[in-house]
Amino acid sequence: MEDVTSSSAKAAGPTPRKDANAIFDGCRFIFILSKTLPANLTAQLESSVTDYGGEVLEPVGDGQPQMAHATHVISNTINFPQFTETEAFMVPVVTSDWVKISIQRGRLAQVRPFSPDPRMIFSDVVLTCADIPLMDKEAIIGATMALGGSESKDINRTTTHICALSLDHPKCQTALEKKLKCKIVLPHWFDDCFRLGKRIDEGPYLLPEAEILHKRPEDNIPIPSSEHLEGATSAIPDMPLTGGKTEEGRPKLIVFAKRKVLLSADLPINDRLRNTLRELITNGGGEIVEEVDACDMFICQFRDGEQYVKAAQCGKDVGNLAWLYHLIVHNEWTSPFRRLLHYPVPRDGIPGFKDYKITLSNYGGEARIYLENLITAAGATYTKTMRAENTHLITARKNGEKCEAAADWNIATINHLWIEESYAKCQVQNLTVPKYTHFPNRTNLGEVIGQTFLDESRLHALYYPGDDNLDGAAKRRRQILDAAHENSLIVGTSAAPAKSAKSGRAMDIMRDSPASANGKARASPRAYATPAKARHIRAGKENDTPSIASSGSRSAKAQALSKLHDLAPDIALYEKEKKRTAKDSHAPWGGKRAADQIDKERGTKSSSPAHERPESDEEEEVKRPAKKAKSVPAVEYRIVLTGYKRWVGNKHKEDADRRKLRQLGIQIVTDNVPCDYLAAPQMVRTMKFLRTLARGVPVLDSAFIDACLESGKVPKVSDYMLKDKENEKKFGVTLERATARAKANNGRLLQGIPIYCTADIRNGVESYKVIAEANGAIFMVYRARSGTTIKPTKPEEDIGGPDPVYLLTSASPAERALWPRFEEMARKGNMEPRIVVTDWLLDVAMTQQLTFDKSYLVKEYYSKE
Repeated sequence: MEDVTSSSAKAAGPTPRKDANAIFDGCRFIFILSKTLPANLTAQLESSVTDYGGEVLEPVGDGQPQMAHATHVISNTINFPQFTETEAFMVPVVTSDWVKISIQRGRLAQVRPFSPDPRMIFSDVVLTCADIPLMDKEAIIGATMALGGSESKDINRTTTHICALSLDHPKCQTALEKKLKCKIVLPHWFDDCFRLGKRIDEGPYLLPEAEILHKRPEDNIPIPSSEHLEGATSAIPDMPLTGGKTEEGRPKLIVFAKRKVLLSADLPINDRLRNTLRELITNGGGEIVEEVDACDMFICQFRDGEQYVKAAQCGKDVGNLAWLYHLIVHNEWTSPFRRLLHYPVPRDGIPGFKDYKITLSNYGGEARIYLENLITAAGATYTKTMRAENTHLITARKNGEKCEAAADWNIATINHLWIEESYAKCQVQNLTVPKYTHFPNRTNLGEVIGQTFLDESRLHALYYPGDDNLDGAAKRRRQILDAAHENSLIVGTSAAPAKSAKSGRAMDIMRDSPASANGKARASPRAYATPAKARHIRAGKENDTPSIASSGSRSAKAQALSKLHDLAPDIALYEKEKKRTAKDSHAPWGGKRAADQIDKERGTKSSSPAHERPESDEEEEVKRPAKKAKSVPAVEYRIVLTGYKRWVGNKHKEDADRRKLRQLGIQIVTDNVPCDYLAAPQMVRTMKFLRTLARGVPVLDSAFIDACLESGKVPKVSDYMLKDKENEKKFGVTLERATARAKANNGRLLQGIPIYCTADIRNGVESYKVIAEANGAIFMVYRARSGTTIKPTKPEEDIGGPDPVYLLTSASPAERALWPRFEEMARKGNMEPRIVVTDWLLDVAMTQQLTFDKSYLVKEYYSKE
């Protein structure tokens, strides 16, 4: 089937006009999927940018996006592994709103107001000023635009904030009369945000009843929650609850897919917990390695040691247990530099903190736990109570008994920004910096805690300097990190980056980068999210230190599975021989008699089965000497085999051939376990093929298996990559491109998309369920019962119109009767019903691209028959 572009998919903007269909001419896009940029919206945006002259870059062969060749990265978050590269190459990262606004305006919008970087604190602010003096107005507008905001000369529906001293100005009156969704704030709000470098809540500054004008500073303020601290309150956290669940009890863990992880010996965990982590990583498609050179991620506790220095110098992702647990719980990548306690701690603290005794006031819940641990990690002493020997008081408000005592005893009183920035920059910051002593009257600063990033350049200078001996890949990674640091404050300033020159350092990196294809077909790297873990609020005494909870661990499934594959033929033969009697064998010593005799000699014969009787290794060695074990080579290749005809109807030959392959280091595995290759005689739409393809594994010609069996040797794998021009033309995609897309999608092609299936569908439900879920879909069987419903949404909550919901069906009378009821259910939930034939799912899974065409609709499909 040829690739199709959705004729009914909703575009992100209006239908392109003939005189304006080149808005994105010269622009090359990469889309990053996340929980705020779901698969459906991504497909719509990709269609829109190509309709208006843009190009969506395909991932390269290893599934990595072509950051060096992109002009724009569309992402609603900076939590993706290549964000550092975007800074190094000065490629602007913008939210999906940028595409829609550009289409609406008929020209490229500025990129700075659409940055997802949380450091651009006013990125979603569209400001207009009312009765503000000219000098103050220019200062407010200038500072707001520098931090990601934009100015609106007049009041309109896109305006988010009006800066005013009263409601008397016509702009304020217009906003009130038209009930526009914009906030009328005092200029004090901007002033306090500028002083802190953080965006605080506008509530106390809103006209007409602004709290800062009517309430006293000492009046009570609720302690706010801190969303930025989830999973980052301690460098040695409790094991996440997901660690104890069964494989079926938690979402598919994909954050470690194709990642090689090294767990350092200095981690404060026992062997059981270490094995649990190993199992989680390997079951999630990752690999545990023992050498720094082989790893992508290095997990350790302290910023010292040969392994840490080497991993950090080479630009590996270095984090601690808290970071590892955060990845497991959220199943979404984030940089270990993003949160202070996600990075290994200094063994002896930060220089200068050793003699400090610090106490806290006006912080609660996770914020207090976080600051206690941060103080300790910095090397200072935390005290629960206020004493005269205290050197510092960190407070969220300048109010309370501790603040009064600090003033009497001449103790430095600062907010948490001082300890955060001291830790981030690896040196004690000057207490006289104004933002450390600024306390807005009606704000508890706990609401902006945990937003400070670590300074990688300072870490590099202090903890892992000297990288002259790095190899090519590590040297390039270091160049990227250095360039990202240099460009982080200026990236995204160009309104038309497609036509702007990159920095000299970025050009040097591009020259060093490996060559990559620059295809035109659409595909996008995907990122995936799972429901967030419930917030942990510690109860009990303030100075109780969080500890690692012991957690039960499961056996290492991967190792056991591998051993079971090896032993299966021997076990089967043994059981068969044991059941054979002397009479059957025409010999005086049959299998059953032999087993009974051994049991009698041991005195262990009983009514219980032999495999249930415990037996020590020592007794086994003395009383029944084992045969000399055959040496079996290590498994080099795990291969999923589908469509193979050699063993059809000949189980004995299959068993013998599998043993031969195993002696060559090749193991034939099932499609639900990790594998290195998929082997097939051609591109086939079987469940095994499509399920395994979704992981992005290379596809071999099954002639590779024949060659191994016939020659008794393992030939070069590269000589047996599957080539199938006929079926590539039929399915509208090359195997190379489908595999690259699958690597980038990482099992998230259909993430979050609801797909229903009729119970009576031809070929059965199970195969379609496996394929859909392998690509991340939400799969359900539809029986038109009251329990099968779609959660209703409000029309204004939908971006770009109602999202589609699919029903897979064939054309039997019983299934046809369900179609009207499904359409009714979908529309009640404000979703677009798409009742499709199974070819839609199979083609999407084969091409690894989310597309849709009306020809897949059952009414269109069966009308042609």
